[in-house]
Amino acid sequence: MRVPKYKAVVDSLAAQIRAGRWPAGHRLPTHRSLAADESIAVATASRVYAELEAMGLVSSEQGRGTFVRDLAATAGDGTDQRAVAVDAIDLSFNSPSVPGQADLLREALRNLAGAGDLDALLRYQPHRGRAQDRAAVARHLHRRGLDVGQERVLIVSGAQHGLAVTAMALFQPGDVIAVDAVTYPGFIVLARTLGLELAPLPVTGSGPDLDALEQLCRRRRVRAVYAMPTLHNPLGWVYDAFQRARLVSIANRYGVSIVEDASYAYLIDDAPPPLATLAPDLTVYVSGLSKSVAPGLRVGFIAAPVELVPALERVIRATTWHVPGVTTAIACRWLDDGTVDRLEMAKRNDARLRQSIASEVLAGLPFAGHPSSYLVWLPLAPDARPDRIAATLADQGIAVSTAEPFATTPTVPHALRLALGSVTLPDLRDALQAVRHEVDHDPFR
Repeated sequence: MRVPKYKAVVDSLAAQIRAGRWPAGHRLPTHRSLAADESIAVATASRVYAELEAMGLVSSEQGRGTFVRDLAATAGDGTDQRAVAVDAIDLSFNSPSVPGQADLLREALRNLAGAGDLDALLRYQPHRGRAQDRAAVARHLHRRGLDVGQERVLIVSGAQHGLAVTAMALFQPGDVIAVDAVTYPGFIVLARTLGLELAPLPVTGSGPDLDALEQLCRRRRVRAVYAMPTLHNPLGWVYDAFQRARLVSIANRYGVSIVEDASYAYLIDDAPPPLATLAPDLTVYVSGLSKSVAPGLRVGFIAAPVELVPALERVIRATTWHVPGVTTAIACRWLDDGTVDRLEMAKRNDARLRQSIASEVLAGLPFAGHPSSYLVWLPLAPDARPDRIAATLADQGIAVSTAEPFATTPTVPHALRLALGSVTLPDLRDALQAVRHEVDHDPFR
């Protein structure tokens, strides 16, 4: 069968990009130049670049051209650590830890070994968790400002699993989900996997444009809004009371569900009430212990309206059957004996220290970062090349994230996201100084 000419051009360019013929950030010929070189129409050249972009090999920027993407940096959708060298200083992913966590685990395992119900933990568990464990989570959420009974709690294998369970239970392919124009990559990947349509909301300095949300709800049947009101990843917002009330008012008026991601909420002292407190009948609250305790536990939780619990439980059964009894038992003991509270306090102090270092090193740059956050969002000049800066830093053994995995709009912001929580303090300062140097002296601008 004869291969269409445009397809042959696509295959040829794709092979050359994957072979590394051009470095990340290389500007490819204009549509007109490609058309002339390949003896194809300009419209066909546009189709070639569109297919390459859909394959994740290039990125197009209006008025600037088409550029080769950094394939090493994007291989994991921004959420896969395999693309980061083992010995790299990792500013691309947060895994905050404080001294003594391993000793806590040793002690917990010793205590668990002497428990009378150890054999029961090796058996199948109830799909949404044992009643006593759900009660421990409910008590923990009460301390966070969310008053729910254990009948509204489901235990899951981490917050990402909680988001997946929620989306699979509540949504159908094609449903419209309002999201921030810049948001958590794990939800973007999940939505695309499930065939959901993401409707991006413009971002402001302190939160999403809620006027735009209301206009969207008037025009379209919006199924839900995905929100991070208490410490947004990556922009560092904490909605004030007015923003929370306004979002809840819009959701009530148009019958829109709310998915509240509270993964980083533990870092904020005296935050306003969760959306799930303001709109308990509309909101599914999702969080976990990966950031506040340790990702290896894989313990998360959902607090949902009672009528949604059966559907959520069915998805837990379909995806994992139940969460691991041993790690859940450890986590729930730590919730009740104050260990989690102590770790959260230690990490709040740690995050403030790291954010102060970032503020010092990056002073004068237009970065965004809450004083209690492990995250920094660093916008770059319009003519800067984020992928090239990331590649140059990678050559120095420093991993950073570009804005691409976080963007829900066709136009990707010129920015870097820096995760401050996975490296030692001396390494953090050195790495941030290297970032500052590359941003100040970007030779590709």
